[in-house]
Amino acid sequence: MMIVIHGGTLLVGNGQKIENASIVIEDGKIKGVTTKLQDPSLFDHAETIDASGKFITPGLIDVHTHLGIHEEGIGKEGHDFNEISSPATPHVRAIDGINPRDKGFDDARRAGVTTVQVMPGSANVIGGEMVVIKTAGQTVDEMVVRNPSGMKAAFGENPKRVYGDKGKLPTTRMGIAALFREQFIQAQTYLQKIESGKEVDRDLKMENLAKVLKKEIPLRVHAHRADDIMTVIRLAKEFGFDYTIEHCTEGHHIANYIAESKIRVSVGPTMSTRSKVELADKSWHTLLALRDAGVSFSITTDHPVVGIEHLMTSAILAVKHGLEESLALQAITLNAAKHLGIEDRVGSVEVGKDADIVIWSGDPFDLRQNVEMTMINGRIVFQKD
Repeated sequence: MMIVIHGGTLLVGNGQKIENASIVIEDGKIKGVTTKLQDPSLFDHAETIDASGKFITPGLIDVHTHLGIHEEGIGKEGHDFNEISSPATPHVRAIDGINPRDKGFDDARRAGVTTVQVMPGSANVIGGEMVVIKTAGQTVDEMVVRNPSGMKAAFGENPKRVYGDKGKLPTTRMGIAALFREQFIQAQTYLQKIESGKEVDRDLKMENLAKVLKKEIPLRVHAHRADDIMTVIRLAKEFGFDYTIEHCTEGHHIANYIAESKIRVSVGPTMSTRSKVELADKSWHTLLALRDAGVSFSITTDHPVVGIEHLMTSAILAVKHGLEESLALQAITLNAAKHLGIEDRVGSVEVGKDADIVIWSGDPFDLRQNVEMTMINGRIVFQKD
């Protein structure tokens, strides 16, 4: 079925704004975006959606969540996000712990969030593989956009607390870096043996870390404090992997160093409280400092730390504190897609991309406005009564 959405104000996701836009959708993909249909007869052969007086955006993207793997409303039984039997678990995969019936997926669709990255938690120095999925589907397998989409690592207080309480390495930041380096040296040795033609016993942990060393997937590193971020940059130079910084709470202190490293960062959840020492300097000015330094950033809720339904709210608050609307929207659309390496499919309303589209009752940067319709792959997955 061909679908034509017409008459609304389109915020493309790349900074462009189109008034009285028409969007042609076919086979789940965007076939045309224009201010005037070249063939008005399409209206005779397509399902039409009148968006006059409304706003249209790409489906929103949250690059850092625990959606479906840290389920809401059921307590400990839904906590499948941290495998705390060991501080290094590169062999575990988020995809194996996601419940697509988690109520958070419904909240996401109602809020216009169509794509998320789901990752293990931050208890472990190396936490396992993550996956990018759409927010609608009966099974996780049919929701996948990119799997794996990265390897989780974590620096700072969380690994110290979890394993320090057990009297195990790591109990300090030195211990975190040492364990990390030890794991990657083992992976280098494993990879060198394979590449030289030597016979080795299969090791799933080392196989997955080898994907990082071969730059098949990036390392995505939980780091709040500026010194932890610098430790990550130092280790990346040593081992030569691609990486992103996740949270980047004190990124404003070292924005120029981050810019020089040419890395992407996700910032948030800035709507959360200062619940631990690493968050003492949490503020919306981090985004402004990164912008001024030329760093590409995304905004995240870290669901369920902040509910996924507040991704747009986070962007609105960033604007309230001085960020331009176009950059705030890109931080949860096109820049977010680039952060995940899926910008060829999602992140903007452009020809050839997935028809992930949100229709709003009015300007989405007006907190009083609501999502009226969410589409994923050209299919309506939420429609306000």
